Amino acid sequence: MEKFDRLTAIAAPLPLANVDTDMIIPARYMKALTRSGLGRHLFRELRYTPDGGEREGFILNHPLGRQARILIADRNFGCGSSREHAVWALADFGIRCVIAPSFGDIFAGNARKSGLLLVRLPDALCARLRTGIAQITVDLVEQKIAVPSGETIAFDIDPGDRQTLIEGLDDIARTLHHEAAITRFEERL
Repeated sequence: MEKFDRLTAIAAPLPLANVDTDMIIPARYMKALTRSGLGRHLFRELRYTPDGGEREGFILNHPLGRQARILIADRNFGCGSSREHAVWALADFGIRCVIAPSFGDIFAGNARKSGLLLVRLPDALCARLRTGIAQITVDLVEQKIAVPSGETIAFDIDPGDRQTLIEGLDDIARTLHHEAAITRFEERL
């Protein structure tokens, strides 16, 4: 898994509440056996017309939006089913961080396991950050976000999730951090 410490990138606003995993990637595009290529189906119904043309007003179709690696969403992002494909589609598009007031629980677990940083900020602050598309810096080590105005916004994150992302650990690597304790336990059996 790719390490995450500091990211300076375009942040695209997505002012929609209750974005479920089917909106992130419709079920009909989850037939792939790999994670590669899922990004082209990210927000399929929002990004494209029924005939496959791009919807001009959708933020990720904007020239700067295509470069976004940070998404500033509204509350309850990633709610719904437990599909990992939603996180994989975001990552395949290039999104490394989603900032929102709240996230679906299962989505949040899948995000951590896949190296996608989720930052929870209050509703009003997220709404203010969604007023336009801009380059921001998300510093996981310092737990701060720097915005173009010069303002620095602190955020909290679970210490275990923070360390997992900074070190780029998947579940197996996290388990292997406890290899000595596991070995001692097995020897007592």
